[in-house]
Amino acid sequence: MSTTTPESKTSIQVIERMMKLLDVLSRHPDPVPLKQLAAETGLHPSTAHRILGAMATSGFVERSDNGVYRLGIRLLELGAAVKSRISLRETAMPAMVELHQRTGESVNLGIRDGDQIVYVERTSSGRASVRVVHIVGARAPLHTTATGKLFLVAAGADSVRDYARRTGLPASTPSSITQLVALERELDKVRRHKVAFDLDEVENGVRCIAAGIYDDSGALVAGLSLSTPSERFNADRAPLVRQTAEKISRAIGYVPDDGVTRRVD
Repeated sequence: MSTTTPESKTSIQVIERMMKLLDVLSRHPDPVPLKQLAAETGLHPSTAHRILGAMATSGFVERSDNGVYRLGIRLLELGAAVKSRISLRETAMPAMVELHQRTGESVNLGIRDGDQIVYVERTSSGRASVRVVHIVGARAPLHTTATGKLFLVAAGADSVRDYARRTGLPASTPSSITQLVALERELDKVRRHKVAFDLDEVENGVRCIAAGIYDDSGALVAGLSLSTPSERFNADRAPLVRQTAEKISRAIGYVPDDGVTRRVD
């Protein structure tokens, strides 16, 4: 029995039509008239006009005064973001594998997406061999993750308070920090030591150490974290994690300058 509702079916149809319009626009180096777009996509002109209007509002297409359309600047921005993330993953992986070989533990690469950390790359946790496991899309809250704490520090005190009000600091485990005062104390330690810890805060029995990765403008763009079972956790590995993160930062153009406050995208 199908669970697709008429509303969801309509939404899917609209998305499919948007993709058709984008595909046609991508094949033309010059702006394209509405009539031609409708003909090449098989859409009724009024339907194409309505969808193109919504896409223009979001910046996915641009409409000139004489009624022709071309791809919008928003696509360029999204493409640049994807390119930078792919480049970061490719650059980070050799150093991640090296850290994995030295420790035998999982090494993760995470980026911020709103109020969560998204893990975009990982080495396996198997201690006998190195195997790269892609887990694109796994997420966890900023305040419970070691990498998330790095991003909260970089965002500043006002942003931390806004984050706490917005999310309510929900707990993932009994060890999660759920009070703003406690979170601020934790972030002060992260700020001073330039590494962050997750001590059974996302998942019982798992602990992490994370250090920041910075780009050529000094922006915090990712966090490198080492994950271990709690019984094997060793805080003395923090300098090694930080050194590995610094190696990746230098590889993507970062020049350390302790006299300048680092910013976050």
